[in-house]
Amino acid sequence: MKVRVSYGTAIAMGLIKAKLLARPTTAYLMTYHEGKCLNDCKFCPQARSSRASADKLSRVTWPVFDLSQIVEKFPQGGFKRICLQTIDYPGLTDDIFTVLEALQKLEVPISISITPVKRDILEKFKRFNVDYIGIGLDVASERLYKEIKISRYSWRDMWDFLDNVVKVFGRGRGVAHIIVGLGETDREVLSTIFEVYRRGGIVSLFAFTPIKGTPLENYKPPSVKRYRRIQWAHYLIKTGRATLGDFEFDEEGNLVGFPRDGINPMAFVTQGCPWCNRPYYNERPGKEPYNFPSAGMVDIENIKRELLFSSESLAL
Repeated sequence: MKVRVSYGTAIAMGLIKAKLLARPTTAYLMTYHEGKCLNDCKFCPQARSSRASADKLSRVTWPVFDLSQIVEKFPQGGFKRICLQTIDYPGLTDDIFTVLEALQKLEVPISISITPVKRDILEKFKRFNVDYIGIGLDVASERLYKEIKISRYSWRDMWDFLDNVVKVFGRGRGVAHIIVGLGETDREVLSTIFEVYRRGGIVSLFAFTPIKGTPLENYKPPSVKRYRRIQWAHYLIKTGRATLGDFEFDEEGNLVGFPRDGINPMAFVTQGCPWCNRPYYNERPGKEPYNFPSAGMVDIENIKRELLFSSESLAL
């Protein structure tokens, strides 16, 4: 049985010899399939029509190892959690259960990011230390969803799946992935974030990353300034300090006003399952991260001065 391992995770396990700039606190694994995904999301290198390398997800390389090697080397990483990413292909759930059975001896909690599955499958996941489910909504705008997510699953299917995850695992255990920078307005992304929390889910924010070989390879990523403001607005919604009515938008849906007091560095740290820090998933080392791997890396005074209290338009 073969499994893909994110490059940073492989280094932490000792499967690859290289330097780590930020140690992953979660072990990131991905199901292995010789072909591409059945879905055709325009931003994804795993999409069925993508010309990108099959060992890519976002900008991260995922080399292949035997599952037995991963189990053997896992303790070297000091990980607090396992996150199993999946692509959609025939026989996926069988492969997942094979992987989960092998991982049981590690006795760590497991998250699975997966396309919609039936409720009985979710119930079975719970028997294998799975306590969080990632939901790849990705596109925050219903008007753009069909255009970008060329998927077997509709906008409604994804929301129904979130509802089922909450019913099976409880509130706060369904993690909706949302990518900022796919053409959505600030109003759309914040409305979607608010709806996720209203339904009992939580949000993990990503910044769009153009990957060579995908239809969106020439599309620009979001500015860090815009991303920071979405992060702060998300944090206010997540912590119950703001509702949609507390934000101001211009006629084009750009965020132009929101509460600014008491800026917390945790707003700019990777959000999602416990112990998820996914270092440099959206950006190359040396550049300011969209999502900081730890609160200690956040220059909060700089964020206050340059991003949140700037006199220029908040839409930048």
